[in-house]
Amino acid sequence: MKSDSVTKGMQQAPHRSLFNALGLTKEELSRPLVGIVSSYNEIVPGHMNLDKIVEAVKLGVAMAGGTPIVFPAIAVCDGIAMGHIGMKYSLVTRDLIADSTEAMAIAHQFDALVMVPNCDKNVPGLLMAAARVNVPTVFVSGGPMLAGHVKGRKRSLSSMFEAVGSYAAGTMTAEDVEEFENKVCPTCGSCSGMYTANSMNCLTEVLGMGLQGNGTIPAVYSERIKLAKHAGMKVMEMLEKNIRPRDIMTKDAIMNALTVDMALGCSTNSMLHLPAIAHEIGWDFDITFANEVSAKTPNLCHLAPAGPTYMEDLNEAGGVYAVMNELAKKDLLNLDCMTVTGKTVGENIKNCVNRNPEVIRPIDNPYSATGGLAVLTGNLAPDGSVVKRSAVVPEMMVHEGPARVFESEEDAIAAIKGGKIVAGDVVVIRYEGPKGGPGMREMLNPTSAIAGMGLGSSVALITDGRFSGASRGASIGHVSPEAAVGGPIALVQEGDIIKINIPENKLILDISDEEMAKRKAAWQPKEPKVKTGYLARYASMVTSGNRGAILEIK
Repeated sequence: MKSDSVTKGMQQAPHRSLFNALGLTKEELSRPLVGIVSSYNEIVPGHMNLDKIVEAVKLGVAMAGGTPIVFPAIAVCDGIAMGHIGMKYSLVTRDLIADSTEAMAIAHQFDALVMVPNCDKNVPGLLMAAARVNVPTVFVSGGPMLAGHVKGRKRSLSSMFEAVGSYAAGTMTAEDVEEFENKVCPTCGSCSGMYTANSMNCLTEVLGMGLQGNGTIPAVYSERIKLAKHAGMKVMEMLEKNIRPRDIMTKDAIMNALTVDMALGCSTNSMLHLPAIAHEIGWDFDITFANEVSAKTPNLCHLAPAGPTYMEDLNEAGGVYAVMNELAKKDLLNLDCMTVTGKTVGENIKNCVNRNPEVIRPIDNPYSATGGLAVLTGNLAPDGSVVKRSAVVPEMMVHEGPARVFESEEDAIAAIKGGKIVAGDVVVIRYEGPKGGPGMREMLNPTSAIAGMGLGSSVALITDGRFSGASRGASIGHVSPEAAVGGPIALVQEGDIIKINIPENKLILDISDEEMAKRKAAWQPKEPKVKTGYLARYASMVTSGNRGAILEIK
């Protein structure tokens, strides 16, 4: 056992004295030490119930013969951080989470780990840490929020942001907005649509790192507590069998995750996180081959914001395994990948049926023959850009219009709410990328303002930043190279015609090569927006969005 280096032998007497200070008994120190990584806090709605999940995990570990020991991971609520300087600190926490968990796990020589994340960056950050530390590890999330109910319809956080845009357009009263405010987020849990948190928790199931239901059992269901106990028991079984994260998170498993991503219609942020997870297992994930996967993978689900169904509906319909079983009918998954159950993907999903063909379309009757995400390339995005195709209305799949150029999210929002953006425009928000932001802010406020003001079927938005999973419409993010390093998005001028063709995966700035070269020669880098602290250090190390915004020593 790894923990022998801190619990066994004369040289470890000082270590044992410190364990004695914790109140641990000889009996506990004779058992495997299992680290429980708790993302619990009192500021993130998806994390306020994690203390209950952690207690259940501890019971499961103890029942199966291990000694559970809890240590923390930080978490930022993207919704609360949205639209101000705080959003610069969202994506960057992914690496803090991975680094700090690696440090704690190795410094204290845990034999195994149970990761308890829920929202946004905690899931990929802890998956990255799991690959680095590579001791037997199971994930159990806090679960999704139930949908709200407003005016007889199910609603979620994306409805709330759009309500603000509707108020600005004069189509909703302040009283209407307050009703949304009080009802769209009715329980704890990760916000109820197929946003980033739920996307990554579902993909954790697909990767084989979480038990069935990890992504879909609602936070307030008692079934979630039982799942956590089983996760604690399962990690002890993995320890006995010596099944480790790198045995599970293989290239084939990540390709499975990308495939299910397309079928579920996951957040565009998964195209930041899957490359970062792949990087931890030594694989350079090129986002452009997502189009090959998308071309053969039908989109089976239209959960909010793409449609009227929510995570609770997906759970009742059979969950992630039912979606995987549909895909397996067309041999779209590698069924031989190992999972935390000690069984293969094929064994896990064998008897999982689709209980609601309206929530999970059968493989022969998909929403579309191609997947939920697309990577667009062209002279405006030579290294790629990402759009949630399943959340784009048909009339915006092919679009061209004049560029309306903004150097920050705040400037764009002011123009949108001020009525300065009209049908046909292509809003360009730049210097918001991983390095230029720094931190690659999400652009939920501008996309929601566009939708709320009735422009969602006529205005596109392009950025080197990124979008919330709650964004919908022709929202094209991760434009690479970003403006801060002189990418073509930095060279766009007001009024330039931009051509978007999502079916053909193209994003074109309609100027000549000669004009592009002339502008490039005249371009000068901007002064960094942040010069001190963690963000400055992050900006000096971060790579482009097409590589997952991973950190590299230059």
